[in-house]
Amino acid sequence: MTAQIIDGKVIAQHVRESVAAEVAKRTAAGKPKPTLATVLVGDRPDSAAYVASKGKACQELGMDSLSEHLPAEAAQEQVEALVKRLNADPKVNGILVQLPMPGQIDEERVLALINLEKDVDGFSPLNIGRLAQKGREPLFVPCTPSGCIYLLEQSGVKIEGANAVVLGRSNIVGMPAALLLIGKNATVTVCHSRTRDLPAVIRQADILIAAIGKTEFVRGDWLKPGAAVIDVGINSVPDASKKSGHRLVGDVNFAEAREVAGYLTPVPGGVGPMTIAMLMKNTLRAAQIQQGE
Repeated sequence: MTAQIIDGKVIAQHVRESVAAEVAKRTAAGKPKPTLATVLVGDRPDSAAYVASKGKACQELGMDSLSEHLPAEAAQEQVEALVKRLNADPKVNGILVQLPMPGQIDEERVLALINLEKDVDGFSPLNIGRLAQKGREPLFVPCTPSGCIYLLEQSGVKIEGANAVVLGRSNIVGMPAALLLIGKNATVTVCHSRTRDLPAVIRQADILIAAIGKTEFVRGDWLKPGAAVIDVGINSVPDASKKSGHRLVGDVNFAEAREVAGYLTPVPGGVGPMTIAMLMKNTLRAAQIQQGE
């Protein structure tokens, strides 16, 4: 068996085109462009690159973006004051606080301050709480986990009734992904560093979402034949053949997995493009909610 490769670039492009078409329709009707504000504290190159890519995506889809940058030594009060100002600005529809922030900042306090209707990252405790409760809907779902589910659905993978394993329990990917799968009527096991006989648990999975940040950790013989495997990991490994001297790989050994799995996302080009596409979709939705649509 050779796995069907799930092309995240193509699926994300369809989402982006749908958002761009809706934005164009709104602006043609005289409505303001949806606007995303990003908050960056410090000078981490990876965080700065993520923020820049989000601004670029907004521009490409006909939306506006606003970039707020505070120095690494910024105080908690400064960050909170900035978020409050963006909350109060009617031109700002979505607020994204780039994580991680420097150690002196209490991230939870900052995230809890974001207006629920502007929480396009879906990390507000209220949005996550709604996601965890049966019969309640969050206004926004975290972008990477919702992208994972969207990839499964667009590939025709049946989630209802499936045994799903989520490898990793972070607030950003693992836990929201598990909650989304439960909401789609899968039977879900969340694995972590204390899980006993991890390969045996993973072999029961019809669906695996791997999000632990360990280079090619999941081996091909851990997988159930025909399983759908969503690899969220982004890890850098040395590669002398590349101009940069390194290449990106996931948490799953791709070469081994493609011989066993039924569906498999590549790294790069799988989940990554979906994260920004879903952020753009959330920002459009935020504008629609705030304008009473």
